[in-house]
Amino acid sequence: MSTSYDLSGKVAIVTGASRGIGQSIAEHFAQVGAKVVLASRKQEALDEVAASINANGGEALAIAAHTGKKETLAALVEKTVATWGKVDILVNNAATNPHFGPLFDAEDSMWQKTIEVNIMGNVWLCQQVVPIMRDNGGGSIINVASIAGISPGQMQGIYSMTKAAVISLTQTMAMELGNDGIRVNAIAPGLIQTRFARALWENETLAKQVNERTPLGRIGQPEEIAALALWLASDLSSFATGATYVVDGGLTLGSL
Repeated sequence: MSTSYDLSGKVAIVTGASRGIGQSIAEHFAQVGAKVVLASRKQEALDEVAASINANGGEALAIAAHTGKKETLAALVEKTVATWGKVDILVNNAATNPHFGPLFDAEDSMWQKTIEVNIMGNVWLCQQVVPIMRDNGGGSIINVASIAGISPGQMQGIYSMTKAAVISLTQTMAMELGNDGIRVNAIAPGLIQTRFARALWENETLAKQVNERTPLGRIGQPEEIAALALWLASDLSSFATGATYVVDGGLTLGSL
């Protein structure tokens, strides 16, 4: 068994990779030898991240894909295999949260969008990737959930429900795919300083409340999630599957 984080020869797809947690995960993977496929909606933003990775000695390929549209995910995997021949690692990181408010104040379109991106996008991409991993003798799938999937966030009911589904999906896939050598784990971040969560951490009152409830006294950084993703992608976590790893500075200790 390997005793390092070496991902040389591995091919990884990371969704939501144009910024924040996804970008940091892709950069960490590339730094230890993985060939990284960056996926997100906007090609231009992806190209900038890919250029930075390639300029620093890594290998990155930018492919625009909408996680809520099944056909674009099929094209993403097809292009990945055409370029690098396989997929060893999949990080389902892309997510959306269009509604902030009481659960039943949301329009049906908001429910549909959140479910399609946060749940079905993961399902559709796994449907494409699992047969490839199975043929290659295994792989690692990492689903980025949220502490909101464990303890619902206020005014974030739909988002919380979808992230709870991601945790359940992770457990079910781990049971069904273990015999194929495919490990499936989830990461449940707390409040991380990303553009996605800007409305939360830029609110001084809310940020102060979160920090006061967090044993470590601060919010997290994208690289602190990426470090765990790197472990889960590597052979160092070879006996880990079906687990959800909470990375929140201890915030949920008071609510579980």
